[in-house]
Amino acid sequence: MFSGSIVALVTPLDTTGEVDYASLKTLVDYHVNAGTDGIVAVGTTGESATLSVEEHVKVVMKTLEFADGRIPVIAGTGANATHEAITFSKLFHDSGVAGCLSVTPYYNKPTQEGLFLHYKAISEATDLPQILYNVPGRTAVDMLPETVARLSEFDNIVAIKDATGDLSRIKKTRELCGKDFIQLSGDDVSGLDFVAAGGHGVISVTSNVAAADMANMFKLALAGNIEEARVINERLMPLHTNLFVESNPIPVKWAVHKLGLMKHGDIRLPLTTLSEAAQPQVAKALAEACVL
Repeated sequence: MFSGSIVALVTPLDTTGEVDYASLKTLVDYHVNAGTDGIVAVGTTGESATLSVEEHVKVVMKTLEFADGRIPVIAGTGANATHEAITFSKLFHDSGVAGCLSVTPYYNKPTQEGLFLHYKAISEATDLPQILYNVPGRTAVDMLPETVARLSEFDNIVAIKDATGDLSRIKKTRELCGKDFIQLSGDDVSGLDFVAAGGHGVISVTSNVAAADMANMFKLALAGNIEEARVINERLMPLHTNLFVESNPIPVKWAVHKLGLMKHGDIRLPLTTLSEAAQPQVAKALAEACVL
């Protein structure tokens, strides 16, 4: 259901801080034309933490409108309050989204049992396919493979985005959850190795600025042409690393704007635009990856 290169799409903002829907349409068209396999709307890279509920829903719905059935759209629906995550999931019933990406509750630091009950409640409240999202570097909680296995027993919990960078989890998760449970990398640096080890694809930040290369690379990898894919990955590695020189999505928003894919590179507080000191580093990475 979910595989290949899926972009964690930025949310364009104008200089007043409002969502720039014209630029959003440009970005959706860019990914359709580049062969991107799916779009995550309003995930972490889409600044979900600082959009209002109304903005959050509108951005997802506009992304669906602009996609017009040409590319699957996954809605970011995670929250650190279970009732809020359920509300977001319900808001997208019958909307046309391919599924929901739901991050582990951040800041609260729930136990493994708390994580299980959180996702169980979401699963029971919606029929939409659910992608678990484990990113302990941001949330301060690590969802263990054993907990993922318990959750995989629910019919609509079909995948996990694993941003731990721990490749040893792929085999363990497959053994516990079965080969049909979809595993997606959330770490661009190790994304290709993730697929080479049995994963199904990546939800990517790099794809925002190198969409065609990322799509081609993962098509090659999934077809078993790993060495050909590694040639592309080596060229993109400066992006994989330098798009995180400051907190995501600060660098990637600057880079997307630099490439002319959106009119402005603005971002909402408490995040700030890319510092002058870091701009040459990101620009150099764009040039080395041959996308600038």
